[in-house]
Amino acid sequence: MRPASVPVLALAAVLCLTPTGPRAGAADPATRTPGADAPGSPEQIEFFEKKIRPVLAEHCYACHSAEAERTKKLKGGLRLDTRDGLLKGGDSGPAIVPGKAADSLLVKTLRYAAGEVQMPPKGRLPDAVVADFEKWVDMGAPDPRGDPASGGRKPPVRGLSVEEGRNFWAYKPPQAPPVPAVKDAGWPADDIDRFVLARLEAKGLRPAPDADRAALARRVYYDLTGLPPTPEQVDAFVRDTDPAAYEKLVDHLLASPEFGERWGRHWLDVARFAESVTLRGLVFKEAWRYRDYVIDAFNADVPFDRFVREQVAGDLLPAATADDRRRQLIATTFLALGNTNLEEQDKKQLRMDVVDEQLDAIARGFLGQTVTCARCHDHKFDPIPTKDYYALAGILRNAKAMEHANVSAWVEVPLPADPKTESALRKHESAVSALKGRIAAAKAKAGPKTTGVLAVKDVPGVVVDDEQAKRVGDWTHSTFSGTYIGRGYVHDGNAGKGEKTLTFQPEALPPGRYEVRLAYSPGASRADNVLVQVFSADGEKTVAVDMKKNPPVDGRFVSLGEYRFEKNGLAYVMISNEDTKGHVTADAVAFVRTDADTARGGDRQPAAASVAAAESVKALEAELKRLESTGPKRPMTMSVVEEKVIEETRVHVRGSVHNLGEPAPRGFLQVATRGPTPTIPKNQSGRKELADWIASADNPLTARVMANRAWHWLFGSGIVRTTDNFGTTGEPPSDPELLDHLATTFVRDGWSVKKLVRRIVLSHTYRQSSAGGPTTVAADPENRLFGRANRRRLEAEEIRDTMLSVSGRLDLTRGGRTFVATLAADYGYKADSNRRSVYLPVFRNALPEALEVFDFADPSMVTGRRNTSTVAPQALFLMNHPFVLEQSRHSAARLLAGKLPDDGARITRAYRLALGRGPTDGERSVALRFVGGRRCSTRCSRRRTSDTWIDL
Repeated sequence: MRPASVPVLALAAVLCLTPTGPRAGAADPATRTPGADAPGSPEQIEFFEKKIRPVLAEHCYACHSAEAERTKKLKGGLRLDTRDGLLKGGDSGPAIVPGKAADSLLVKTLRYAAGEVQMPPKGRLPDAVVADFEKWVDMGAPDPRGDPASGGRKPPVRGLSVEEGRNFWAYKPPQAPPVPAVKDAGWPADDIDRFVLARLEAKGLRPAPDADRAALARRVYYDLTGLPPTPEQVDAFVRDTDPAAYEKLVDHLLASPEFGERWGRHWLDVARFAESVTLRGLVFKEAWRYRDYVIDAFNADVPFDRFVREQVAGDLLPAATADDRRRQLIATTFLALGNTNLEEQDKKQLRMDVVDEQLDAIARGFLGQTVTCARCHDHKFDPIPTKDYYALAGILRNAKAMEHANVSAWVEVPLPADPKTESALRKHESAVSALKGRIAAAKAKAGPKTTGVLAVKDVPGVVVDDEQAKRVGDWTHSTFSGTYIGRGYVHDGNAGKGEKTLTFQPEALPPGRYEVRLAYSPGASRADNVLVQVFSADGEKTVAVDMKKNPPVDGRFVSLGEYRFEKNGLAYVMISNEDTKGHVTADAVAFVRTDADTARGGDRQPAAASVAAAESVKALEAELKRLESTGPKRPMTMSVVEEKVIEETRVHVRGSVHNLGEPAPRGFLQVATRGPTPTIPKNQSGRKELADWIASADNPLTARVMANRAWHWLFGSGIVRTTDNFGTTGEPPSDPELLDHLATTFVRDGWSVKKLVRRIVLSHTYRQSSAGGPTTVAADPENRLFGRANRRRLEAEEIRDTMLSVSGRLDLTRGGRTFVATLAADYGYKADSNRRSVYLPVFRNALPEALEVFDFADPSMVTGRRNTSTVAPQALFLMNHPFVLEQSRHSAARLLAGKLPDDGARITRAYRLALGRGPTDGERSVALRFVGGRRCSTRCSRRRTSDTWIDL
């Protein structure tokens, strides 16, 4: 444990934790919107509408609602269709205790805890759903369905109608507003400044003075690249007397590859980018391609409307080159990044859950709309009827995103390659195809198919299926392996050892010699010492079977040997799980004649021939495995594909996939559509048309939302502070004219993000100091008028990358997969890399500690505005984490290796590297005393000196 001192790097980051400015306050009552008086914040109410209400409606209302009470089916006196009903409870007391999930009866019943009532009675809900209820209750159980004071019978809040919604500011097409006149004509550098200054002057306020050049340089470096400038870069800018010096610096930073890494990370927050799913920690091995696509798109200044189209429907767009096709396919990974419950066994439900998640990402990310709140009913606040939800959902339902199985999987598609690589790939694929053909022929020659489902009638000999076997003990039916005879196989559940047996006895077995074969389901979890007894005219024989190994006969059976059976004699096979470790499985027992009469009939394959054929297949399959592992790999990407059958959907009553209502033809949000509605071809999903509608200059939302995001990323707060919610529950813009000016200019400039960013950072507004005048600060404490710069804490990536930059260890390698390709699950993963933070794997179960502690975005949610907290674990991380200490060691070594004349110069250099400024007189005095107090004699080791600077 080191002495209690503050390393410079820790000090730098602690200073970065200084609060960034006042929190947003409540809206003025005159500007409040529908539902503003509902219990809970808009985000909390949305959580209820998306995660809680649909589950209650589908699984609980049948027995616990006003309708159940009316039809005299109410159970336990409990109603769950009102907030008051939950709080009042039923015969057993209150159903919930807001803020205390552990004490809430509703949560206990959902957990299926031993000794508690278990609900719903048809079966336990998935863990993810139970976790949602726990989270909801812990956040105070926000619920807009009425309150106790009104007895829960308050008429439901009605959202705006479509026609009413067209008069709401966000749904009106943006128009270029007239640029206002200002009194101080010398202050504005451009039209942005005139809009800002006009509002300040209207309130008798003045903008803040300019930030000093060193602070401005550090600000623009971080905002455009996410990295600190070196002291030399700051000095060069400060000394540059060219009037265009700042403009040249901005252009230099916009052209740097670091710009795409910084602004690409912003978009990855919005795109809920991750490289695994929470369930089982399954890894998205190709998701990194999307990260690199986003970074490249921002560096290349891909027009934002095209950027939108590629992510929603890139696979459907024409491509001039193979590179274009490759890029567009990768872009559609956007639709596949959701955190999905792949184990959901109701595949209709899973399909709609995937669609709902995709729709949420599209609507929030591009449009700033909470569309998915209309899944179960018309939106409670916004002009979005549930029919609009299903019109949009119908489009995405026709884009296949999952390959369904017991544990479903995401879709991956091949990527085109360059001509040389493509030629090698095709040659390899041809060889693989030919070998697969040989394997198919060998399997045909070997007899019955070795995988998949095989009917009992197609199995040679007299067959006793597992369903006919006499059972002792509890055997579990299964079809999980996908390879079995009849309707499945059974296993002992790896439990009740010595208590379970299976007896396979044919009803009428003609006398003769037979080979006895046992079919079982192999696997690594199976027992390797299963004792099987064969009773015949030859007596009793016990055979040990290793069920970990693949069956050698036809890929299904193991031969138990040849036996003689007599009329009315013993003829059965018994399997026991006694003394076994692992699952014991059994599928069927076959008795195959081997005497001369049967052989002449030619309808039964001798055991030796069967085994030989199986060995031939086995050898060919081994060759195929070798060929596939050593040959060139065709690159793949996560994506979606059009469904083979395009179909319309229907409204899902209360959100239930099993309760379908009126048809909902595919379409778009009515309130945001002006003029003729785009036509969707009957033989296509409509994703291309959806992308065109979103990316249209006529869409009132898209340009506004992105312009506001850019402003937020540069100022720390948006003109609309609820960056992902431009609906009625979001905040209105503090300057509607400025927002429309930015949006219309953005479109006029060809949707260029770099031009938008350049325009903003060159404004005088951006270049203000964070120290505003006392009058302005008092009149506008939340800085909604942008009369000064916001004080902002560095984001997680900036803090980590700054540490690496100061220590000289930052690895600027760009792109590529950043974890081993063989990684199957993310549990326990520890990132060990000095690359920029944007390239660290984003695993949902193993986020990098250096990022998570500093409010990294939730990779399962659209995040346009990160939380900014100041909590004790951050300080503890900076004082004790091995990563921080390691960078401190390298920073100390870097300082000591430099040609600096004395300790004072080293202290100045350390401060400038870490904080971008020199130390104050007080800081210098403290640091000099610390270094001097630990100085040792000439005989002192270099290690002591190094440790002193590490601690500093």
